[in-house]
Amino acid sequence: MAKSLGELLKEMELITDEELKKALKIQRKKGGALGKILVDLGYISEEDVGFALAAQMGMDVVDLDEIEIPQEVLDMVDPTFVETYRVIPYMLEEGVLYVALADPMNINVLDDLHFMVNCKVQGAVATEEQVNRAIEKYYSSEEGESIEDILQEMRETEEEMALLEEKKVPDLADLESQANSTPVIKYLNLILLQGIKERAADIHIEPFEKELKIRMKIDGVLREMMSPPVHLSMAITSRVKVMSKLDIAETRLPQDGRIELTIGGRPVDLRVSTLPTMHGESTVMRILDKTNVNLDLECLGLKPNELKVFRALIAKPNGIVLVTGPTGSGKTTTLYSALSEANTIDTKIITTEDPVEYDLEGVIQVPVNEEIGVTYASCLRAILRQDPDKILVGEIRDKTTAQIAVEAALTGHLVLSTLHTNDAPLTIARMLDLGIEPFLVSATLEAVIAQRLVRKICTNCIEEYEPTDEELYELNLTKKDVMGKSFYRGAGCKTCNKMGYKGRQALYEILLINETLRNLILDEAPASQLRQAARENGMRTLRECGIAKIHEGITTIEEVVRETVFA
Repeated sequence: MAKSLGELLKEMELITDEELKKALKIQRKKGGALGKILVDLGYISEEDVGFALAAQMGMDVVDLDEIEIPQEVLDMVDPTFVETYRVIPYMLEEGVLYVALADPMNINVLDDLHFMVNCKVQGAVATEEQVNRAIEKYYSSEEGESIEDILQEMRETEEEMALLEEKKVPDLADLESQANSTPVIKYLNLILLQGIKERAADIHIEPFEKELKIRMKIDGVLREMMSPPVHLSMAITSRVKVMSKLDIAETRLPQDGRIELTIGGRPVDLRVSTLPTMHGESTVMRILDKTNVNLDLECLGLKPNELKVFRALIAKPNGIVLVTGPTGSGKTTTLYSALSEANTIDTKIITTEDPVEYDLEGVIQVPVNEEIGVTYASCLRAILRQDPDKILVGEIRDKTTAQIAVEAALTGHLVLSTLHTNDAPLTIARMLDLGIEPFLVSATLEAVIAQRLVRKICTNCIEEYEPTDEELYELNLTKKDVMGKSFYRGAGCKTCNKMGYKGRQALYEILLINETLRNLILDEAPASQLRQAARENGMRTLRECGIAKIHEGITTIEEVVRETVFA
């Protein structure tokens, strides 16, 4: 098994154990590559990282600053590919193209290049600065192919690809050939690069009878991209399957896979899901950009008093804390931020997730695999025998999992988990619906946090305006209610692609279980009564939180109305 970068650097006596621990602590909090963190701390140089990575991957080290690269070698690789994957071709010798990588862990790029240049490809390691300088020197004046150029190239293979689509059961050789064709590789690389640059959460590839739609979910809203011809559906899907190591010959069953890439110098994890439809396979790639995630509680958008409450909940020795909201509402980020805060040397944390979305250093993470019987319930039983202090259960889906979570809380563990309900008070009703006895819910539940994500107004084009009566009515407000209050919106600019929004922030509804609520739970009181008691105890509803964000100039009436209901 290959040694970790940290172990190699210690063996090379470039860093001490204490320096490594400090860098790993920063990585847990803020993410990013360990090598870059060590360089930023001043412990080592980029050259040191390059040598260690090369040793780790069994590659040579090359100094690009000392080489003059021939133009015919540069012409072998398209500028868009170079820009996307931060690689530099530097030598062609005896039919082998030698390529320098800033990230030698990204070995999949060598396979892609092999198909594109039609010759053997050998990788070497160079520092990130050297690769960036070489790209600037050799490729800055060149423009890579656009999506339009690549689509035109694809149309030239229209007849060949159309024949593939017509086959009821395509040959495996045909599928592999089309998946590895240069235009398809270029097109998918460009789509992925665009998705990363636009901070998209998902890329959807959807085949219909007469068109193939490509859509990206950016800040929670789907946007349609320039689509390729419909006859390329199978070739593009096959390419995604090749990258995610799925069975390209199996088109009748749903499949799930994973792609690990470095795009534009950033480590990116793609979760791939394929689904057979009437007109081909629908494919969704969920983008987990590890450099785009800030697992810091103070960056979640909580008010100072809410942050204090949240920290107190995480510090509890036992009990259940539930985070609720629809899919894509940021529950995972909230829970991971909580774990990151609680992750100290004297605390053992174990998670069971489906799937594990981000690696947390120092936290034991167990992926659910229901196909072989590794369910949330079976994992949770095993976790309790591992002497944890805090446990994260990705989702409470059934009575068995809920019962074991309750047992864990009763035996001295803090359990963090998620449920799918519309607000915090309804979560209590959902626990009872799952079959958990009211006295157990009352005894173990400490808090429920409901959340939603709203788009933030672009700070570059924000403007104050006077809302109409109709807009205020949607918030159940009148002009009198908002006298002296400010409202804002985004005018639309280049920074936000004329959308008026850039980024998202969470709205929170924190329900703390006090003695009054425990008695109401024992009496199986309706959600409306629980909600009223919680508000009397200081709970701010999602709608009220949203209205506060509107007046702070963070979001708009439109967003709050879309994501919350009046309660």
